[in-house]
Amino acid sequence: MEAWELALAFVGSFVAGYLGSMLGLVLGTLRLPLLVAIIGSPLAAAGTNIAISAASAGAGAVRHHRERRIDWHVVAWMAPPSIIGAIAGALLADDVSERVLYGAIAAVLLWSGVDLALRPVRPRPRARLRLWPAVASGLGIGALGRRRLRAPGGPLARSRGGGERTDTLGPPAPTIPLMATTEDRGSLDATRAWREELYGRTPERQGELFSTISGVENEPLATPDTVELDYERDLGYPGVYPFTRGVYPSMYRGKLWTMRQFAGFGTAAETNERFRYLLEHGQTGLSTAFDMPTLMGYDSDHERSLGEVGREGVAIDSLDDMETLFTGIPLGEVSTSMTINSAAPILLAFYVAVAEQQGVPATELRGTIQTDILKEYIAQKEYIFPPEPSLRLVTDMVEYCAAELPKWHPISISGYHIREAGSTAAQELAFTLADGFTYVEWAIERGMDVDEFAPRLSFFFNAHLDFFEEIAKYRAARRIWARELRERFGARDPRSWLMRFHTQTAGVSLTAQQPEVNIVRTAVEALAAVLGGTQSLHTNSFDEALALPTEDAVRLALRTQQVIAHETGVVNTIDPLGGSYFVEDLTNKIEAQAYEYFERIDELGGMVEAIKQNFPQQEIADAAFRYQGEVERGERIVVGVNRYVLEDEQPLEILKIDAALEAQQIERVRALKSRRDSALVQARLAELKRASARDGVNLMPAILDAARDYVTMGEMCDAWREVWGTWRETPVF
Repeated sequence: MEAWELALAFVGSFVAGYLGSMLGLVLGTLRLPLLVAIIGSPLAAAGTNIAISAASAGAGAVRHHRERRIDWHVVAWMAPPSIIGAIAGALLADDVSERVLYGAIAAVLLWSGVDLALRPVRPRPRARLRLWPAVASGLGIGALGRRRLRAPGGPLARSRGGGERTDTLGPPAPTIPLMATTEDRGSLDATRAWREELYGRTPERQGELFSTISGVENEPLATPDTVELDYERDLGYPGVYPFTRGVYPSMYRGKLWTMRQFAGFGTAAETNERFRYLLEHGQTGLSTAFDMPTLMGYDSDHERSLGEVGREGVAIDSLDDMETLFTGIPLGEVSTSMTINSAAPILLAFYVAVAEQQGVPATELRGTIQTDILKEYIAQKEYIFPPEPSLRLVTDMVEYCAAELPKWHPISISGYHIREAGSTAAQELAFTLADGFTYVEWAIERGMDVDEFAPRLSFFFNAHLDFFEEIAKYRAARRIWARELRERFGARDPRSWLMRFHTQTAGVSLTAQQPEVNIVRTAVEALAAVLGGTQSLHTNSFDEALALPTEDAVRLALRTQQVIAHETGVVNTIDPLGGSYFVEDLTNKIEAQAYEYFERIDELGGMVEAIKQNFPQQEIADAAFRYQGEVERGERIVVGVNRYVLEDEQPLEILKIDAALEAQQIERVRALKSRRDSALVQARLAELKRASARDGVNLMPAILDAARDYVTMGEMCDAWREVWGTWRETPVF
């Protein structure tokens, strides 16, 4: 074989192999139509195979000419094309797997040359040896081509969600890297490049806001470039401080949340019937709604109660009504929630007295009573007495329950009503936690150790419609409470760090227009509560914007929870959204906003002084005004209200409360007052007044004695009105 022939074999092997590799890579990188890509990959492999075949033929001729002697000359000429081609390809490779593949191709080519130089020339082996490297290199180049074609930006790229391939022409591939790692952050600035080169070329929808319902601006994309996240510090593990991912290690894999539907209307007998209906349909806890006279501390026969008895909840005037309310319901087997605040100590005393009649010791009672008087001054406005005596009653209950009702939650620190009044998510979180810190401070000042009572404090949050914002709010709440109880109040018992909370879907999000759409709203809100890690949940009925719910509507609301629990799969993995750049970024933002409010409240002298100066009330009013303006301008869409409106809606059948029930309840309480021991009632009320006028006396024993002797709730509240007076708020405009 002449020198020029060897040179030709070398050049042909190098050029064909190198260009073949380049062709495969280029075709895979460009976004070309699918047909060109399919043709291009075999062509790339064919180029390499032709080079191998030419080199094999040349080497065979040399061996034949030199009578089967080992020709190291051929080996030397065969090796460089293989090695150089492999090195060139490796320089083009993006990761270790591609470099390994190029190395394997180089090894096959080099081995082929050596083997051809050592073996005698025979037709069969030559054919085999020519086929061997051809197949190997073809597979290698084909794999590279397929990898490139399916890479992001390539014509066979899969969608982010694993969807169908596309073969349509697209914009030129961006100059940004395919992935930005933590190490790349700050140097690559990949997110900014993506925004400028790709996102910035596509106009956004106009006329609608991209901020959350609370007004938090959302970036179009969250990435490692934009989110600061320390896993151990910020997330950790479920059941482990700071409890961002949940308060229990197993969460819903161990036990589902309590499904607790709010119920109460008419007299105690009607509500008892509804309670039993809900328990028969799978509800796992009771939640009691009281009417306005009960909430405001008036008996049903008081002149101010006229027209309101049993309208928006059940009328409970005395122990006699509480006995009827829980007839046939064993209090030792059910968890009960009661939503009442100013008169909460009295209703708890009624409940304990009924349990005594059933033979259930107080130590076995499970449930929650709201008792969150501070949020009444802030939002719901169902207060009676000034803040200081009201906080005394709250602290009396905390102290009493810590000693006598160890399974009972004496306070449900509530953000729900703050959000219903129009607050943002951050305001709901900040004002609720600030209320909670105030209750802790009062109990510690009473002389209690924080670990005596903190494990039994619970919370109550709203589940509004901004899905991810609500989830972030719950995560931030757990993290803040754990940090403050441990570091600020010195709690040592890990149970004191746990924020366990009940959630109710947003009543304010329900619309009277097209009320069936409320089913969808409630389902989305309930899902957010579950993904946020709630411990119990109430789902609103679709007709509650119009009236108290019908039985059918209540059953459907309960079924919504059951479908989420058993059919969606969201309970199978703990905190499935944990680590999402967007969710974690939103969590951090809401947490930071909450701490800004804590600082402002501290500057005002604490939460009680902030309330007296109308600070939280004004903040909520401003937020509500902003949101309403967005809706009225059409910047924030409410389906059925400012878009997709129906002109001729059919009226919905709603629950109507029989007006005769009010007269029955009035007669019931008057009959009770006439048949009881009046002298004993007056003695109990006198003792309650004496104790209330003295500092340092826990009032729960006196309240219990009065309850057992059928002193009514209104009579006890009137006694306190004489001692403490009533509270009037300065209006906020």
